[in-house]
Amino acid sequence: MECAGSYPVEVRTHTALHVLKGAVVKVLGPGARWTASTYVDGSHGRLTVKFDRKPSPEEIRRIEEEANRVVREDLPVEVVVLPRRAAEEKYGDLIYDLFPVPDHVTELSIVIIRDRSGELWNINACNKQHTASTGCIGRIQVGKPRFRRSKQLLEIPFDIEPDG
Repeated sequence: MECAGSYPVEVRTHTALHVLKGAVVKVLGPGARWTASTYVDGSHGRLTVKFDRKPSPEEIRRIEEEANRVVREDLPVEVVVLPRRAAEEKYGDLIYDLFPVPDHVTELSIVIIRDRSGELWNINACNKQHTASTGCIGRIQVGKPRFRRSKQLLEIPFDIEPDG
C-alpha cells in the first residue's frame, strides 16, 4: 500500500504499539493479551502487558522479528466505528485493555489488523490516529524489557526508525 502523505512520527509509533502487541501475544501466548499501559513520545514507545514472567532473549528476538515481518507485509490497518454495544457483542472483551473505557462512551473506534491468512493480529478499541497500513510504520527496534514481578507487569520499550 502507498503511505499517502507523511504520517507524523507519533502516529507511526502509536500504530507500532498495535503491531508489537500482536507479536507479543503470538510469541508469549494469550497470557500476555492484557495491556496495562502504553506510552508514546516521538519515535519511542513502551507497551506494558500483564504477564507472569520475564521473557527470554530468544523470545524478545522473536517478538521483534514477528513485528517487523508484519511491517514488511504492509497489512491494512482498518478502523471500524461501531456503537459500543454492537462492538462488544461482535468482539467481546478482545477489544479492551486493563484500563477501562469510560461508561459514557457509546461509540467505539475499533482498530483491526489481520495477518495474511485473515486471522486477527491485533484488535483494540482505540481513539488515536493510525497509519493506513503497517508498512508506513518503519522498522521496530525492541529494547530491553523490564519485568516487575510484584505487579506481574512486563514493560517492552521500542523505537521506530525509517525502513531501509
